[in-house]
Amino acid sequence: MRQKIVAANWKLNKTLSEGIELVKFLQLKVNEYDKVIKIICPTFPLLYPIGQVLNKEKNFYLGAQNCSAFEKGAYTGEVSASILKSVHCDYVIIGHSERRSIFNESEEILKRKLERALNENIKAIYCVGEELEQRKNRLQFDVVEKQLENIFSLNNEQLSQIIIAYEPIWAIGTGVNASPKEAQEMHRFIREIIAKKDTNIANAIPVLYGGSCNAGNASQLFSQKDIDGGLIGSASLKGEEFIQIIYAAS
Repeated sequence: MRQKIVAANWKLNKTLSEGIELVKFLQLKVNEYDKVIKIICPTFPLLYPIGQVLNKEKNFYLGAQNCSAFEKGAYTGEVSASILKSVHCDYVIIGHSERRSIFNESEEILKRKLERALNENIKAIYCVGEELEQRKNRLQFDVVEKQLENIFSLNNEQLSQIIIAYEPIWAIGTGVNASPKEAQEMHRFIREIIAKKDTNIANAIPVLYGGSCNAGNASQLFSQKDIDGGLIGSASLKGEEFIQIIYAAS
């Protein structure tokens, strides 16, 4: 059985006091015996203080929203994987569509980021997904397969530290999510592509759905055979709604 995972991507939201208040609420409300891995991904300045209040006995873990492709040096504003590790970061999101589109991160840069994170034994949530125009032109499978090429240079041990997040770009922050059928179709395809390298890893690797996932649609999405949870954006900022999403993954 693959592990169920729900990751909260706070993006550029939450002050320190707001973040701590939300995390304490979540930990109070969640079932003590809940098996779902819950990853909280705040902004960089909040990583250490939020990490200090996370209870790993309740399966709450710390994640970063990004890391540098560089190890260290004169790179103003960058945060390296080794620095993330030093503040006890367990996971890092790499290749989110907002990083690809707004910050023009290339596949080569993302490959270097993956390598940096894995070298520090930080698990990577690697994002893939197509734009609306690409889906309209029925190119979504070609796009996602191309984006997955970065993980094929990894060895099996490294692959075991990867989580894939499928985020149809046309659904992110729009309120329009992929249907359970559309999401399942892509998640199955992702496993088929990974199976070309190793069938066992393809069956074991967690694949999450991201893109306007909320309390209203999480149960239907998470009930699909190849969907192992979600990478949650705006809905993760609301305590009661995020709790319902966690329950849906349980």
